[in-house]
Amino acid sequence: MSFLTGKKRLPEGVDPARIPPGQTLTAPDKWPLLHFGPVPIPDLATWDLKVFGAVENELRLDYGELRALPSKEVVADIHCVTGWSRLGDTWTGVPLREILDRVTPLPAAQYVMAHCEYGYTTSVPLTVLDDEDVLLCYGWNGHDLTADHGYPLRLFVPKKYLWKSAKWLRGLEFMERNRLGFWEQRGYHDEADPWRETRYW
Repeated sequence: MSFLTGKKRLPEGVDPARIPPGQTLTAPDKWPLLHFGPVPIPDLATWDLKVFGAVENELRLDYGELRALPSKEVVADIHCVTGWSRLGDTWTGVPLREILDRVTPLPAAQYVMAHCEYGYTTSVPLTVLDDEDVLLCYGWNGHDLTADHGYPLRLFVPKKYLWKSAKWLRGLEFMERNRLGFWEQRGYHDEADPWRETRYW
């Protein structure tokens, strides 16, 4: 027996409860590409990640230092605001909690702005990022991310629509008050919850 999701039938054995409303399962070999602007070409010799703002200890990591941090694998589903989902991929990276332990957010810190190449930004509540499945992600299904999917680093926040898992991450700014990011300023809903379909304002 197959189950309908969107206009397609789910493969045998896929639990339809894993597909949020309004989503369609993409083909197993397909990870659609969506981003604004060109794909950056990183220079790992000069690349760094900066963690700053409302924290006790600001942090700067070069790429070697980042990859030397403790890592973990997370098996998770992803859901794009445009309506497709992928299920059960394996994501590899540094648990965000490793960064939180090192920088110690100030009590007033409530949000984190992800800063990416070409000025792209998106913000996420600190309570959402402080979760066991949130990663500074550099690997997917046993391989490094490809450049068009965010290499050398992307934020990974599987409980939100995928635009919150910002590609080409270069900084995390801890904030006392929220600021809207790139797509949120252009009509995307800041909550970005696939299960509540908070796609647009």
